[in-house]
Amino acid sequence: MSDRVPVVIVRRRRAQPFFGRHPWVFAGAIDRIEVPDDNACDAGTVVRLDSHERKFIGWGLFNPHSNIRVRMYSWDEDAPEWKLLLSQRIAAAISVRRMRHDLKDPSSACRLVFSESDQLSGLTADWYGGFLLVQFTSNALYQFRDTIVDCLQSELQPRGIWLRTEKGIRDAEGLEVADGLVAGEEPPRPLFISENNIQFGVDVQQGQKTGFYLDQRQTRQAVARFTQGHRVLDAFCFSGGFGITAVCQGGATRSLGVDSSEAALTLAAANADLNGVGDRCDFRRGDVKQVLKQLEVEGTSFDTVILDPPRMARTRGGLERAIRGYQKLNLQGLQVLRPGGILVTCSCSGLVSRSRFLEMLGDVSRQSGRSLRILELHGQPDDHPVSALCPESSYLKVAICHVT
Repeated sequence: MSDRVPVVIVRRRRAQPFFGRHPWVFAGAIDRIEVPDDNACDAGTVVRLDSHERKFIGWGLFNPHSNIRVRMYSWDEDAPEWKLLLSQRIAAAISVRRMRHDLKDPSSACRLVFSESDQLSGLTADWYGGFLLVQFTSNALYQFRDTIVDCLQSELQPRGIWLRTEKGIRDAEGLEVADGLVAGEEPPRPLFISENNIQFGVDVQQGQKTGFYLDQRQTRQAVARFTQGHRVLDAFCFSGGFGITAVCQGGATRSLGVDSSEAALTLAAANADLNGVGDRCDFRRGDVKQVLKQLEVEGTSFDTVILDPPRMARTRGGLERAIRGYQKLNLQGLQVLRPGGILVTCSCSGLVSRSRFLEMLGDVSRQSGRSLRILELHGQPDDHPVSALCPESSYLKVAICHVT
């Protein structure tokens, strides 16, 4: 097989990251592709990666439509048997989650497969009380979807598997696929999960991402420890996780959740009622930046301000713009935070390093003339592990700050 597959040759002096087992080979790192006469390099084609000096590096999957031209999956010189490799990786990922999460609990929810961190670049799978939400961010790996679905069914016997697609994936990967049922039963809308003894309805079919921000599980509980007697602003609130937790468990007197999605706010209000705190949780639809301006004009202030925006940096070219965006958002948030209050600020952009994020907060402190003391720093929970070989998998940064 190995003499019949295309060989991707890396440019001179560009091979070090791939010898170091970083899984992304960008188009700019490739010198040329040697393709056997009867082969074509379509999305999902198995390729061998060699250095410019023709030293073997590893095996990956090719996608001519993506800037990540090759995603790497094996560094063993023997060509992988792909069905076996994928099944072993999926089984290993699920085994790690079972150490900490009771997948038999009908109200459990966790991430089971986390892309690069589980050596399955381009695949995410979330578990919601017996249902699986599967998301492909790689057109190349999507070509192995039947094998992947079979492996997931064999490992978990889910009630149903629903496919979700990420916004922009068609442009980024050339992947044209519609959301829908892959196997088994269609998940109910909403289905219900329990997080830290709080109940949440989740719309896995139409909600943002794969239905719920599972990665903020520990942070929501950490923030609640600071909100006794506070009025809380939960910006980009989605289904109400931070604000509802602050009221239910943190003793906050009131929470205002802001989001641009009417569907998200409807679900958030239902979640507040579900937990018996609907009378203390208000919701307001609008662009967060505009709402922050309106609140400032109204003279409204809060004891805790939570800023958890969507990802701002999708490419390295947009990194500086993203930093400016975080800076502007945090400056606005401080305008409605009373002296002595708590600022909770988040970034889910993997391209923004923790050090750069903290540097941005220093700039915010200087520009606002207010003192920010970082009380706690948080990241991803155990079901969103970080690959030591792919720093970009450490994407979530949360700072809990005391502001005077």
